[in-house]
Amino acid sequence: MSSDAEMAIFGAAAPYLRKSEKERIEAQNKPFDAKTSIFVVHAKESFVKGTIQSRESGKITVKTEGGEVNQIFSMNPPKYDKIEDMAMMTHLH
Repeated sequence: MSSDAEMAIFGAAAPYLRKSEKERIEAQNKPFDAKTSIFVVHAKESFVKGTIQSRESGKITVKTEGGEVNQIFSMNPPKYDKIEDMAMMTHLH
């Protein structure tokens, strides 16, 4: 990974390409449950975040930030936001 100083060559675009070191540390320490954090298909936004509330008899109850729940996809932990190498990610969609 590049250091914050090395990212300076990208100028104003740097914050959109990679999180600062402070943001990366915060993301690594952010609570995350891989068993309940998901993405849900959304008509306008493509995908929105959701949380599995319960699983019973093959049915899943999901709380979302908006959108219909037809399909769900596993979510990567926050530490992977703006990661430079997608091969490091757990889930690729």
